[in-house]
Amino acid sequence: MKSAKTVFGQYLKNRGMLHSKQREEILDIFLKTEKHPTIDALYQLIRKKHPKIGLATVYRSMRVICDAGLAREVDFGDGVKRYEHEYQHQHHDHLVCLKCGRVIEVLSPRIEHLQETLAKKHNFTPIRHRMEIFGTCRECKRKEK
Repeated sequence: MKSAKTVFGQYLKNRGMLHSKQREEILDIFLKTEKHPTIDALYQLIRKKHPKIGLATVYRSMRVICDAGLAREVDFGDGVKRYEHEYQHQHHDHLVCLKCGRVIEVLSPRIEHLQETLAKKHNFTPIRHRMEIFGTCRECKRKEK
């Protein structure tokens, strides 16, 4: 399977877009981030290594990275766009702590099977889905006690 960098390079080439060093640096830093960063959080990470890259460049680059199928925007109900890896990442769902904002990625073949069964029962063809469960994480519950 092709690397994310190869996919990105081909995407840019096929659309006649510039394959700049800045886009490459932003992609590298995003790919090393296993969390769900906001643009501002990603920008802060990028500034540490590349202080000349501006916020607008990060916004534009993340749009291109999403369009290339390497990332996707997610919103966990607070109106804040975050980004998560899309390419070569297995479908997963999220547990979101309403106190600290922690996001836990979860995989459940049983839930996926149940969703397929429900769709089939109702002769429904799903295109995509997402599941997010909101509550309190272990650490926040421990702090409450």
